[in-house]
Parts: sequence; C-alpha cells; structure tokens
Amino acid sequence: MRTVLIILILAIVVVIGGIASGFINVNQIRGAKAPQISATGNGVVAKGGQAPAFDVETGSVKVGTKDATVKVPAVEVQKPGGNQAEPVTNNAQ
Repeated sequence: MRTVLIILILAIVVVIGGIASGFINVNQIRGAKAPQISATGNGVVAKGGQAPAFDVETGSVKVGTKDATVKVPAVEVQKPGGNQAEPVTNNAQ
C-alpha cells in the first residue's frame, strides 16, 4: 500500500513538473454537462450529460548520435626495479 502511494505521488510530481516547465500543455476544449436525473416509481433515470474534452500537447525529445574525437591518455606500466622509493616509517623524531 505504501509503495502504491509513493508511486502515485511521484507520478503527480512528474505531471506537475511537466506542466510547469511547458513540456506538457493541457487545454480544455469542451466543458462538462451534468446529466438530467429523474426519479420514478421504477427507479432513477439519467439522460444526457457530457464528459469534458481536453487537448493535450506534449514536447518531444530527440535522441541521436554523432561522431566525436576524444583524446585518451596513454598509460605506461613499468615493472618494479631498482627505482623503488624508500619505505615510509611513522617514527616520531
């Protein structure tokens, strides 16, 4: 239950961030109308009504590749020989 709540909160934050940054644009193009409801001896009858309509535009992300030249440093490994450093001691003098 906690995981579902966290995922729902993250989804809401992403939608708010998308709208705030202009990546998502939502426009209502048709308003809602409530249905006409009448109660009779046989029950309740609902007629009409209209759901709202929205026009949603999203930004696009283009992913591609390009050629690039990158300089890579050369690594030279030398075997230990007579050029080793003196061992370090931690003696206080």
